Amino acid sequence: MLSDYHVHTPLCRHAIGEPAEYIAAARSAGLDEIGFSDHCPMAGPEPFDDWRMDRADLPRYLTMIELARAEAAPFPVRLGLECDFIAGHEGWIEELTKMADWDYLIGSVHYVAPGWDVDNPRYVARFNQSPTAVNEIWTMYWLAYAKMAASGLFDFLAHPDLPKKFGHRPAGDLRRFYEPAIAAAAKSGVAIEISTAGLRKPAGELYPAQDFLLLAREAGIEILINSDAHAPAEIGLDFAKAVDAAHAAGFTHTLRFDRRQRRRVPLADGTA
Repeated sequence: MLSDYHVHTPLCRHAIGEPAEYIAAARSAGLDEIGFSDHCPMAGPEPFDDWRMDRADLPRYLTMIELARAEAAPFPVRLGLECDFIAGHEGWIEELTKMADWDYLIGSVHYVAPGWDVDNPRYVARFNQSPTAVNEIWTMYWLAYAKMAASGLFDFLAHPDLPKKFGHRPAGDLRRFYEPAIAAAAKSGVAIEISTAGLRKPAGELYPAQDFLLLAREAGIEILINSDAHAPAEIGLDFAKAVDAAHAAGFTHTLRFDRRQRRRVPLADGTA
């Protein structure tokens, strides 16, 4: 009973493969559903960056997924969007909410400061600028993540501990970063994803870390398992490891979304 809801398209300019190829990969992997959630366009002057669709691309995205859905029927194909949360720009997310009949919206934090997307290799040297840089970057990121979790704008939140992507982690007990975000998510009722993408990065582990998952389970937060696929071959990749991690944290169910209504389904067995 697994789905993959964090899936991109070439409109984001750093993914390959057409929707039909991703859908075929989902079927081949034995998944029950797929959902597309490309990076949202942003308000303000364009291009905002070089890894998302422009506002003019949004109608094309909607048509692309609708055609793929019709061709794949009765296999369920969901329509989503990965929305960058930037404090002070919540109004734009509210506008996006009205632009389509979304099945779900994913919240994510990439920007920790104007012009600085924390997972961009272009800026990786900033983690080594000072002895306190890693701690400072993590602090900025998690403050933003907690605000996003509290916003009530999203159905679930992406790759929680993204700043570890290049292997940078502060010293000590990292629960000091996790706990405010988990408390905010529990209060708002938003779910979080376990993303296998971290296994394909220098971090070499799932997003999020197991300690985060344990705290999330204790707080009653729901989960989804996703790949953050940017190529058809990544659909469902390493899901058995994610399922094992979820079970180890005490999770027994995952979520499905249909027109922003959630339902719980049993979590499959892992085989990693």
